Amino acid sequence: MKDRGLVLRRVAASGLLLTGLPWTTTAHSTEASMTDAKRLQSAYPFADTVQKLRSTLEGRGFTIFAAIDQREAAKSVGLDMPPTTLLVYGNPKGGTPLMIAAPDFGLELPLKVLVREEAGGKVLVVYMPASSLEGRHGLPAGLAEKLAGAEPLIAAAIGAPPR
Repeated sequence: MKDRGLVLRRVAASGLLLTGLPWTTTAHSTEASMTDAKRLQSAYPFADTVQKLRSTLEGRGFTIFAAIDQREAAKSVGLDMPPTTLLVYGNPKGGTPLMIAAPDFGLELPLKVLVREEAGGKVLVVYMPASSLEGRHGLPAGLAEKLAGAEPLIAAAIGAPPR
């Protein structure tokens, strides 16, 4: 037991314990949460998909808080990437009660939907479904489903078959 403590102190002093362990845990957590993401193929070209999502969400009372053109951001630092836009959207009337119930849930809001184009012109729409947010940050059971209202709208806007 005494030797084990000495080994742990030496490993910690070398930085291995501090740098190795948290990265492993973080990578695992990120990997698990990404499996929850919904990926839908759009029936429309990239720019049309972004516009249809914006107009559909705004037409149903959602606010588009930001539209981040990630390709333009990459170009601004001399890098290139396929067309990629992140829409940050929500409805304060729906989201605020969730943040009151679980203040840290504000990390999940507003919601996001990513539109990206793959090689060959295939356009994907990616988002985290409300069901994947259940219980996060102390959110009481059943409240995350209140965020699911945009999901069928997203699918309909891009001509994706219902799932």
